[in-house]
Amino acid sequence: MTSFRVALGAFVAVAAVAWPAPVDAAGAASSDAPSASAAARGTTITTRPSRFGRMLFDTRGQAIYVFQRDRRDRTTCYGACAKAWPPVYTSGRPRAAGAARSSLLGSIRRRDGRRQVTYAGKPLYFYVNEGPGEVRCHNVDLNGGLWWVIGPDGKRRP
Repeated sequence: MTSFRVALGAFVAVAAVAWPAPVDAAGAASSDAPSASAAARGTTITTRPSRFGRMLFDTRGQAIYVFQRDRRDRTTCYGACAKAWPPVYTSGRPRAAGAARSSLLGSIRRRDGRRQVTYAGKPLYFYVNEGPGEVRCHNVDLNGGLWWVIGPDGKRRP
């Protein structure tokens, strides 16, 4: 019986360490899983000033991009593209803050069944190699097309 308790205790300890941490909308590990009510509220899209003018960000200050090749309410970014440009996911209806317009927010279902946030019909993405407050990839040609930041009006920035 004692060896069973020791083995069970070791299993629980390993499982606690090996279990993956919850991941937030940008793909960063978070220490606490969101509550069911928080997940049902959906991802919040806000605006902040940048050198390109006021543009879309998430609530942590992560810049948000759109892809030239995407069509209204359809994404073309999968595989290696989606690894470099993680989609902005939502569990519920996306919410607007700052100058973002709730009337322009929506979501589409990706092949894997997850919901990706859209703005003015354009699927939204993060760039994996940027931190909060960084905007490095506006008007950059990667993964077969241009990537742009957009303003609260849903139009790409100059």
